[in-house]
Amino acid sequence: MNHAFENDMTDANHLSRTPIANLLDASATGLTYKVCGWVRTFRNDRFLAVNDGSTLHNLQWVVDKDQTPDDLLRKLNTGAAVQAVGTLIESQGGGQSTELVVEELALLGEADPDEFPIQMKRHSLDFLREKAHLRFRTNTFGAVFRVRHVLQYAVHSFFHERGFYQLHTPIITGSDAEGAGEMFRVTTLDVENPPRAEDGSVDVSQDFFGKESNLTVSGQLEAELGAMALGQVYTFGPTFRAENSNTSRHLAEFWMIEPEIAFADLKDDMKLAEDCLKHVLQYALEHAADDLAFLEKRELDAEKQLPQAERHDQPLRARLQAVVDAPFTHLTYTEAIDLLRNSKPYKKKKFKFPVEWGVDLQSEHERWLVEKHVGGPVIVTDYPAGIKAFYMRDNEDGKTVAAMDVLVPGIGEIIGGSQREERLDVLKKKCADFNIPEEHVWWYLETRKFGTAPHCGFGMGFERLVMYVTGMGNIRDVIPFPRTPQNAEF
Repeated sequence: MNHAFENDMTDANHLSRTPIANLLDASATGLTYKVCGWVRTFRNDRFLAVNDGSTLHNLQWVVDKDQTPDDLLRKLNTGAAVQAVGTLIESQGGGQSTELVVEELALLGEADPDEFPIQMKRHSLDFLREKAHLRFRTNTFGAVFRVRHVLQYAVHSFFHERGFYQLHTPIITGSDAEGAGEMFRVTTLDVENPPRAEDGSVDVSQDFFGKESNLTVSGQLEAELGAMALGQVYTFGPTFRAENSNTSRHLAEFWMIEPEIAFADLKDDMKLAEDCLKHVLQYALEHAADDLAFLEKRELDAEKQLPQAERHDQPLRARLQAVVDAPFTHLTYTEAIDLLRNSKPYKKKKFKFPVEWGVDLQSEHERWLVEKHVGGPVIVTDYPAGIKAFYMRDNEDGKTVAAMDVLVPGIGEIIGGSQREERLDVLKKKCADFNIPEEHVWWYLETRKFGTAPHCGFGMGFERLVMYVTGMGNIRDVIPFPRTPQNAEF
């Protein structure tokens, strides 16, 4: 064989790179391939374990050390980028089905083992968050972000197959969809010396948009406008909350999936939410099987250190399949409160948060309902109007709104939605009740003046979904570069 070890590898120029994911089956053997990747391990000056990110699995490269310069051998360290041309054969050893007999080898980029922080050992998740620019190189985060991609595709396929149109709603907006006020200001004004009006206030008319503008907290209001013309639309985009909540469940920047459907009520909304969740879970189980198997084993290994009471009742994939197969139980908020007040944890004062009508359900309440009482997914409906947003449709009882939350074991709420208030007079009154000036949402109100119709929708936090599917316990580990209070690194 002609062995070439120069970085330009002219003999390989006519070959296209083949992803390792395509080379792990024996049916691919007997041909010559160009393969690139990053070194995971190098043993006996002969066996390279190489990964290119296309799969959880490494491809073993067999190097002829007698034909390879010593200087090159010394540089084949963990993290180094390499390229090879070779013949794929059925593996002669255990641990893999195929291996690449290297004929040409090149070092594309060195990785000094004394400086490269991601070595072949178990790193803590806290440590890897500090190395977010490199943590993709680990098996755990490679698996998480491949699953994230699969879930994203599953969401789009679900809505496309059902005739929805994706709508790109604005990232910069002058409205606060939730009425919560926890928004990031967007401005071009000099923050140290802003222009002033005669009364001394900041003259926002001189700002870029001529008004106060913010990063969006939701694309829902704009999506409703699309649904009232296109019939059914969905958004899938970034949203932002300036909420000073430094927990494992909150991010300042995250992605939301928000469908809106015209000529539909709360029952239609619940059906869509259930179908959507089951579709994406089933799709992930089928199309991310290797990565989910790895994440399941990782979770089981981690839980060995925990008391039995803190471990999951089922392995990861079984939990997901159980939701796919389960009928979703429907409870009203009032029924849920009654069940909670009659529960053993309530009577023994085990709940940290109060349980009374008119107070929102907390995660501990939601999880008791799905995990202890029902033993499966639950949809809670008809919440008190006072704890829900202004746009939710008032029920006939005058106390509740046509809202719904989908709760699943292990996490609690994963989807929140409602029938939207389509009656102009009622919506105007609710704007007043929530202190939302009509001039701020005049365009939203006009959809109720011209051809109003019943419509509904929901929101699903994408990172919350990825957490659930991957079994990761911290939301910062399911988004590439988390944005949290006092943290905008990378």
